[in-house]
Amino acid sequence: MAMFKAQYEQRGPVPQDVIRAVPLELPPPAAGQALVAMLASPINPSNLLTLTGEYGVLPPLPAIGGSEGVGRIAELGQDVSGLSVGQLVLLPRGSGTWVTHLLAEASALVPLPEAADPLQLAMLTVNPPTAALMLSEFVPLASGDWVIQNVANSGVGGYLMQLARRRGLRTVNLVRRESAVAATKAQGGDVVLVDGEGLAQRVREATGGAEIRLGIDAVGGSATDRLAQCLSEGGTLVNYGMMSGEPCRVAPSSLIFRGITLRGFWLVKWFREASRDAQRALYGELAQMVASGVLHARVHATFPVQKIREAVAAANGGERDGKILVTGGAA
Repeated sequence: MAMFKAQYEQRGPVPQDVIRAVPLELPPPAAGQALVAMLASPINPSNLLTLTGEYGVLPPLPAIGGSEGVGRIAELGQDVSGLSVGQLVLLPRGSGTWVTHLLAEASALVPLPEAADPLQLAMLTVNPPTAALMLSEFVPLASGDWVIQNVANSGVGGYLMQLARRRGLRTVNLVRRESAVAATKAQGGDVVLVDGEGLAQRVREATGGAEIRLGIDAVGGSATDRLAQCLSEGGTLVNYGMMSGEPCRVAPSSLIFRGITLRGFWLVKWFREASRDAQRALYGELAQMVASGVLHARVHATFPVQKIREAVAAANGGERDGKILVTGGAA
């Protein structure tokens, strides 16, 4: 059985240039372990930043890419109960998931419903909780309230729209190109606009001048300031990404005279601070919604581990409509 891993031995400005597929050798699972055949693992912006060296936590080199996914148990070591060969499971968070196979502690594997789409389940660990927590942790919101976000056609953006609608919230969704408007509206966005000049005025016109107390920013740079100008007095702006590669910029007039607050969100930090009960409750709720199809994300393309450079290049490109996933070949 040929096994492969997507490994990088250095970091650099072009992520697809530093990673390659190489043969993988694994011993049989030891007591308490499971050998898992990887089914699917997404490429998230945080994965790309890890390859370029710009992420908040960097693994020692050499390292294997990937931080979430799903697989099927191929073999169990001794002293494992509650799991069976062939079972669909969620892979441990941050475990180097761009592989055809991996060894994991059986206790870290979470059984998943067989009827669900494994591609959708593969994206459960990072983007859905990011969207859910940004909607709940910063501003108390009630049904009918408005939220504004940029990069609304991203994975997090799509989940945020769907979760907001389930909670009775309304969303203003910004995209960077006209070609992304229709697909974003189809995902449930109440208002979809192309980010750019005159944004605050266009948002006021589209919402009838509604109060917007929460803004979600994944871009940084001048895009942060455009979002700030759309918020009501005393509003909160939450940044969780730096797609522009630039620091967040907010005009002093927004901070001083309008009381806008700029906050940051990092899912890793939430994991460090949240109780196990809180984590289980959140993931239990989200897993049910993903498994039932209530929450879903668009998939642009899939690539086998052996074509990891093509996969990373596609994820790093701007013109795509959905997530890129790495597949391991398991059935």
